[in-house]
Amino acid sequence: MARNPLTLVPNVITIARIASIIPIVGLVMSGDSTMRIVAVLIYVVAAASDWVDGYLARAWNQYSDLGRMLDPIADKLLVGILITALAWSGSFSGWDMVPVVAILFREFFISGLREFLGSTAVVLPVSKLAKWKTTIQLVALAVVLVEPLISGIGLVSDLILWVAGAITLWTGWNYLRASWPNLSGTTAK
Repeated sequence: MARNPLTLVPNVITIARIASIIPIVGLVMSGDSTMRIVAVLIYVVAAASDWVDGYLARAWNQYSDLGRMLDPIADKLLVGILITALAWSGSFSGWDMVPVVAILFREFFISGLREFLGSTAVVLPVSKLAKWKTTIQLVALAVVLVEPLISGIGLVSDLILWVAGAITLWTGWNYLRASWPNLSGTTAK
């Protein structure tokens, strides 16, 4: 008998990652330094769970269509909603908004592109660099989260955020190039 995908441990972890967004955002938006520390701790656990759920799915052979759908959504929700909360709280400088907008643009665009290509039987597999992109985005946002708590890391925070933005754009460009024949109508029929 097939197991309910909602009871598979990797999926439970992914769903918990999605649920963690609510307290993280609430704590960040409180403006309180102690609450921000708690937000950082919850965020680090949530970000690390991205690796844990994938590892457990492979190790325990607990794959499911639900997990394949939810995992990238969880990552995009965590990154996108936290970016919004950090922007609202004034955690980004004006120049920080350049990589932030690049990250948000790519995430929405590629999600839409995958949705569009879903009806064409074209699959855009996740590249190794795209997996690293997610990791670097998560690290960059962690550093932005702690920036008000640790003096002198502003430059490090900015640098990691810009690297995340650049890699995000590069992976987006690679996906766009790979799908271009289907978008432009030049694929062989």
